[in-house]
Amino acid sequence: MTSKAHPIPVSGLAAASTAHAGPHPHSKAVGEESLAPQETRIMGKWSYLLAWFGGCVSIGTFAMGSSIVGTLNLLQATMAIAIGCFVIGVALCLNGAAGHKYGIPFMVQARTAFGFGGTRFPGLVRAVPAIVWFGFQSWVGAGALNLVSASLFGFDNLVVWFIVFQLLQIALSVLGFQGIKWLENIGSGFILVSLTYMFFSVIDKYGDEISTNLVNIEGTWGLPFWGATMLFLGIYSTMMLNVSDYSRELEKGIRRGPLTTIYAMSILPCTLFMGLIGLMVSGATGVADPIQVFSSAVDNKPLLITTLLFIAFAQVTTNVLNNVVPPTYVLMDVFKLSFRSAAVIVGFLAFGTFPWELVKDESASGLQIFVQTYSAFLGPIFAVLVVDYYFIRGRSLNLGKLYDENGPYRGVNWAGIVASLVGAAVALSFSAVSWYASLIPAGLTYWLLMNNWGACKRFLEN
Repeated sequence: MTSKAHPIPVSGLAAASTAHAGPHPHSKAVGEESLAPQETRIMGKWSYLLAWFGGCVSIGTFAMGSSIVGTLNLLQATMAIAIGCFVIGVALCLNGAAGHKYGIPFMVQARTAFGFGGTRFPGLVRAVPAIVWFGFQSWVGAGALNLVSASLFGFDNLVVWFIVFQLLQIALSVLGFQGIKWLENIGSGFILVSLTYMFFSVIDKYGDEISTNLVNIEGTWGLPFWGATMLFLGIYSTMMLNVSDYSRELEKGIRRGPLTTIYAMSILPCTLFMGLIGLMVSGATGVADPIQVFSSAVDNKPLLITTLLFIAFAQVTTNVLNNVVPPTYVLMDVFKLSFRSAAVIVGFLAFGTFPWELVKDESASGLQIFVQTYSAFLGPIFAVLVVDYYFIRGRSLNLGKLYDENGPYRGVNWAGIVASLVGAAVALSFSAVSWYASLIPAGLTYWLLMNNWGACKRFLEN
């Protein structure tokens, strides 16, 4: 399936079926957004690192930090975040390899494991959390802008700012990866400085409370600790699934070791700062709303305005990279829409997520359950994709067949669906560590079905 705006003739693709990794006759050109293979890459190593850095300032991470207050002490929380980020780096490198090598997006990569018709399952599982986070983070960003507006001009209307802010993000989204690249790269420096400032401001203002409630407590290194690593990992479990959407824009020739380092080191600083800020402030004050937190933590009005603008800006950089592109590609694949049309639809769908309910103090535990639940489905799909690419395909894909909807990958590969559901069932039984628990059951089930179920034989063609 391909984008309506950039159809790819099956016959032309079939002619390239013997050239698994060579230049593609109908490749995605720079400046256009389609599901076709990307040959001309627009991101070098540093540009890619900065893009991930700018895209990982998630207020959801703040909420996850808030949700573990009373469970872990400060050292344990720091270690949990660091371990989670290391696992994220390895996972992104593993599942992004196909996109990096062949220039294909997630929805095309998934065709070998799920079939042309079956990709709607992983696509839907990936799209729903993205749209929910899109709405959540947009409401937080709008709240920051509203507070700036009320402080400077006396205009206080959060609903208006939410609508304006969402329309702005939709406008930025339709620019595609060229616009995303520059937005993320330019904003990374501002983000790092602002996060550092907020971190030390929180320590300065709430130092005594932090020592009492977070440092001088025993905490635990048991299952809750590993559950916490999964919470911070779970924020990015969505991106682990569709990492090929981004890796296909990265220049070729980068080995797996350095690439893992790029992923881990781009994600760790933002996740560490945001997670610990959420933990420290909520532990000291009992407040989980980041706008209220930073309003009370910063006494200097100019610095407060700068901090609030950072919060708003950080939501833009995160949303356009992580919460717009994935569901946009899903809509392009399922409904044959152009990138721009699909991006606009995603933006309007975010209005319907009722984000004003998600930012309430009592919602922090609900968000924790939300992350654990969708991670229970994302983990198995990740395992299926990795087993398919490395153990079933031997890291070799045939582009012609990947784009031939009448070829061996037509219809639904039920091995992928069944294995994902088996993994999800196991994961839901161990909700605290759902992502971890799902990997082996899903991956092993998929491997056994692909090698022993007759209905899967045609999907073994490569």
